[in-house]
Amino acid sequence: MNVGHYPPPRQRGLIAHSLILLVLTVIAVIGFFNLSSSEVGPAFLIWLLTALFAFAPIPFFAYRAYSLWRADYHIDRDSLAISWGLRVEDIPLSDIEWMRSADDLTTPLALPPFPFPGGLLGIRRHPELGVVEFLAADAKKLLLVATAKRIFVISPENPAGLTQTFARATEMGSLQPVEAKSVYPSFIVTRAWESGIARYLWLTALFLNIGLFIWASLIIPSTPRVAVGQQFAGGILETVPSSQLIIFPVASLLLAVIGWIAGLYFYRWERERVLAFIIWGSSTLTSLLFLLAVLFIITTPV
Repeated sequence: MNVGHYPPPRQRGLIAHSLILLVLTVIAVIGFFNLSSSEVGPAFLIWLLTALFAFAPIPFFAYRAYSLWRADYHIDRDSLAISWGLRVEDIPLSDIEWMRSADDLTTPLALPPFPFPGGLLGIRRHPELGVVEFLAADAKKLLLVATAKRIFVISPENPAGLTQTFARATEMGSLQPVEAKSVYPSFIVTRAWESGIARYLWLTALFLNIGLFIWASLIIPSTPRVAVGQQFAGGILETVPSSQLIIFPVASLLLAVIGWIAGLYFYRWERERVLAFIIWGSSTLTSLLFLLAVLFIITTPV
């Protein structure tokens, strides 16, 4: 029996996500670059909003790209495992009632809201099937997996091969009983929030970044120029517009978000949770260092 992996088609989705990430990154970099050289005024506000609106979706699309890159459908004689980023669904083959192509439906299957190449994710309600959860990448290769709980829509690169493997595995029977398992990204966040250490590190990093943004926004209008850079003995202290201070809270927030997501990734496994705490602690410390850097800059006489 051809037991193994039947991953979804990735190329088209990864290209689309990469292009979006590239465009958003370029816009954000241009926005922050012009922001750092603009005086406080309408131009400063326009570049600030442009940079923030371009930067905000970057973690979302980065996670979607990572999820697609790691997505997989694995079948053996005991279960069908669906992995999509932090979302995991392990279905015992005995719980699967049937598996067939979406093209066989008399009523077409509506795609989830905001369908995107490589990311057909979400829950819809079908008039005949009821609740349907999409964990798919390609609308042309949709395969329905029916269980008593709900119906899952997947899109393996080789739908026929997966269907044949499922039929053969059902005939041969299971080797050992397997428990159904459902893991959602929200479950990981909730589980981590129950840890007092994680909760303390998250809130500390959050308040440090909020305070840094508020502090920078108060300094910029009231302080025309600040000293940023090295000062050599006997040399003239070079100053820059205070608007460049916005770089510090933005960089701090970016690193904090990346650290928070990376920590959640490692928190999924008991043996890796120490690494998750180290990452979250490092992110908190980094935010504190950015705040101290701003304090050092504004206390330097110009």
